[in-house]
Amino acid sequence: MVKIKSLNHGRETYAVYYGKDFVLKRPLPNMGQAAMDAWLAKQHKTQTAIDRIRAVGNPLYNVPEMRFINDDEYQILEERAPGQPLGRDLYRKLSRRQRFEIINSLGSFLVDMNESMPIGDIEMHKIAEELKFNRLDNFIETKMSNWFTKNEVIQMARIRDQIGTFEYPTRMAWSHCDLNAGNVLYDPDTSKLSFIDFAEAGYRFIYRDIFASLQIELNIFKQVYDVYTKMHAKNLWSMPSAKNDNLRDIMKYRIMVVWLKRFIKAADDLRTKPQNIKSENNNLEKLAFMREQLVNFQNLERQFQK
Repeated sequence: MVKIKSLNHGRETYAVYYGKDFVLKRPLPNMGQAAMDAWLAKQHKTQTAIDRIRAVGNPLYNVPEMRFINDDEYQILEERAPGQPLGRDLYRKLSRRQRFEIINSLGSFLVDMNESMPIGDIEMHKIAEELKFNRLDNFIETKMSNWFTKNEVIQMARIRDQIGTFEYPTRMAWSHCDLNAGNVLYDPDTSKLSFIDFAEAGYRFIYRDIFASLQIELNIFKQVYDVYTKMHAKNLWSMPSAKNDNLRDIMKYRIMVVWLKRFIKAADDLRTKPQNIKSENNNLEKLAFMREQLVNFQNLERQFQK
């Protein structure tokens, strides 16, 4: 039996072979038959999403090809994307021209994804539905006071109440759905921006990808939105100005959702009675992270009060 720890793997897949231009992957060896079949179906769905956006043929960005799927052997062959994850440290080192190109490419990619399939009609979206809201509520009401001050608990209760009632008009559109630094690679030598991992691609409300964790981490969400509004097909649907008060609220709460997901995940990992040093250290790490998020929430409120 192959040990999972010895494999170069993700949540469901490991790399069998790395070539210069391609990588061969298979499902993890500890998966049962039903899970392997589900994995295979997911790869076919992913290939369809990749082929659809590649067919647009936009030279402003790169989407690596999924060359083939071998159903009998449970294998996929993917083209390798050049570059490195587009995190904050890399972005800070880039020139103004390179940053401009990245923002332009991101906006163009988002428009192409949304317009590659029919756009939905306007409907109201309650943003709390994207969160594990009951877990957040339970943590604030029953556990948070074990580690946080009264004022910190009051702050989070206020945020919970605000985001719990906030809703806004939007449309369903075909989206990538997982835009983070690990899924967007940049090669400074060629200025090529590559989008990978389309496993979650599907219909989501438009603003979710525009104000995704990548744009928030790099603090370029406003610039990307401006590019998007200039490029999208205005005859298909309209988008409000960045100065629109409703749009500012959408921006603020979309950023909150990204940070709250991380806050809730950290809260789930806390132990009321840690049994060993490892658990105690884990608590300290999670609490430090959660307090950073509290500061982020405060700064966000100040930013959008201007």
